Amino acid sequence: MTFANPELPGDPRPSAPLAGGLSGPLLGRAIGDAVVKLDPRRLVRNPVIFTTWIVALLATVSAIAAVMAGEAAGFAIQLAIWLWATVLFANIAESVAEGRGKAAADSLRATRVTTKAKLIVDPATGLTVPTPAGDLEVGSIVLVEAGDVIPSDGEIVEGIASVNEAAITGESAPVIRESGGDRSAVTGGTTVVSDWIKVRITSAPGSTFLDRMIAMVEGANRRKTPNELALSVLLAGLTLVFLIAVVTLVGLGAYSGIDLDPIVLGALFITLIPTTIGGLLSAVGIAGMDRLLKVNVLATSGRAVEAAGDVDTLLLDKTGTITFGNRMATEVIPSPGVRPEAAMRAAVMASLADETPEGRSIIELGRNAGVVVDLPAGAKAIAFSAATRQSGVDADSKSWRKGAVDAVLRSLDLTDSQTPAEFRQAVDRIARSGGTPLAVVEDGVLVGIIHLKDVIKPGMKERFADLRRMGLRTVMITGDNPVTAAAIASEAGVDDYLAEATPEDKMRLIKAEQAKGRLVAMCGDGANDAPALAQADVGVAMQTGAQAAREAGNMVDLDSDPTKVIEIVEVGKQLLITRGALTTFSIANDVAKYFAIIPAMFVVALPALGALNVMGLHSPQSAILSAVIFNALVIVALIPLALRGVKYRAIGAGALLSRNLLIYGLGGLIAPFVGIKLIDLVISGLGLA
Repeated sequence: MTFANPELPGDPRPSAPLAGGLSGPLLGRAIGDAVVKLDPRRLVRNPVIFTTWIVALLATVSAIAAVMAGEAAGFAIQLAIWLWATVLFANIAESVAEGRGKAAADSLRATRVTTKAKLIVDPATGLTVPTPAGDLEVGSIVLVEAGDVIPSDGEIVEGIASVNEAAITGESAPVIRESGGDRSAVTGGTTVVSDWIKVRITSAPGSTFLDRMIAMVEGANRRKTPNELALSVLLAGLTLVFLIAVVTLVGLGAYSGIDLDPIVLGALFITLIPTTIGGLLSAVGIAGMDRLLKVNVLATSGRAVEAAGDVDTLLLDKTGTITFGNRMATEVIPSPGVRPEAAMRAAVMASLADETPEGRSIIELGRNAGVVVDLPAGAKAIAFSAATRQSGVDADSKSWRKGAVDAVLRSLDLTDSQTPAEFRQAVDRIARSGGTPLAVVEDGVLVGIIHLKDVIKPGMKERFADLRRMGLRTVMITGDNPVTAAAIASEAGVDDYLAEATPEDKMRLIKAEQAKGRLVAMCGDGANDAPALAQADVGVAMQTGAQAAREAGNMVDLDSDPTKVIEIVEVGKQLLITRGALTTFSIANDVAKYFAIIPAMFVVALPALGALNVMGLHSPQSAILSAVIFNALVIVALIPLALRGVKYRAIGAGALLSRNLLIYGLGGLIAPFVGIKLIDLVISGLGLA
């Protein structure tokens, strides 16, 4: 599901995008929320903006008092208006970021369905009773047939079906869900396209995956990350420093014979403290979660997004994460003297009654090779059994079998020396590559061997190379034996692997990496991955995986693509870089304003300061008013950058620092001189000060 530029529900007409990719309804909603956020009980969590609110209130009281006393109040009124605008603009920045999540949550709520589930009340007869989805209890088993909506989250206990998960992932192509393994989890609100399944309900009403998705995308529920808290402390410290600097001006004013208005000093104080980053800090964090949402990743907290930017080690579960999770047929190797098409046809015939993923993959392999056959009339399916370790089909006087090599050879009374050397070499090659060989027999004659392998998802090697360039070390975790693990690790292109891993082994590996001071990300989809996902600093669970995994991770990848961690890391780094860039700009901005305004304020009483008044501002009043207006407008100008983020490039820390200082440090120094001068020309020309 893509949430980029979400529209508010109920409006069928798409609105034109505004600056920064904002839509009209989204901006309108944000302005309304920003007004509500003027409540000081909310603002107190942001010391910088709360301080601005206090000064704005005092300026308002001063303006009202001046009006009631019949004194000239134009300057005081303008100061009050622009100070309130500063607070409002800061609230708008946060509300716009939150509004994207709220609009996405509204879109998700619109996908809720009220449906009657087919509750199985008698397992013996399969009798079902129509039951409202909201009345289902955890443990209830329901029948879901083609065309039915899955009433709630659950695990498939019987059957296999094609499921359309577009309501959750936005992808229209149906996916296969079946009992057993890591693809048995189904999500409420998705639709069964074909066949049928029996589902055991695992979530109580109100706690389904859809409910959790809605909670995840609600940016307003997001808590500050440790980095944000630390930055808030820094901003509070800078505010205190500038408070001391402004208070000292009282003494300078007394010395120079200037009676400074407390409201003017308050306005000066607001222009000097880091209101820019103070107003945008929350928006940057929320926008980071929103950018993850656009690549179909749900983050449960800003802490996880931030941690993703500093990840050093990435652990990936093999089955279902690096590989598709089911062994699939990749080739049929004919025995000596057997034509390839004959061996392929025999393999397909032996698999016609096999409903396992492996059996279906053999049929698909044959179809791709042009071998399409139907199950003969009156044919008898020979089911796989632990005793024979074979399965197949009998039809009239013909028979086809496939199974474990040793079991098949034993059933044919063939010793190792009687088996063709080419056949033995093929078996050995398949085993060493990490695959599974299956022997194929037609009418009691060995005709070939099927190569089954856990197929690696496309593009894995290239994506892991990208991760390596980003400085991440990749480790594949699998329960396979070391030979198989080594073969798959080499093919996938990971840096290291852990074979024959138990859940305890995964936990030990993560703790060992963390003990070295590294941040660890873990991708997984099975219930056995849940402890490791919970322990990792960034736990990315696959949407197609088990419910336990989705609940343990602090991120859920709706596309179930483990290489999505590249985008996750990039978004995390982008969040940290954006916050650093805006902080650099804000501090440089404040320093520049200090040296731009102070000379203009005291040049009349202290003519020697005229040498420093390089801007030539019209008057002390116009200097203060211009600075207050610039202070408010710069927040608005930077909202699109805070939402979009500074573009991430895989460069070193030194180069990144140099770029930030050059662009945002130097820009922060120059912008106030240019902006305040232009505003001063306008307000002096209009006679406003």
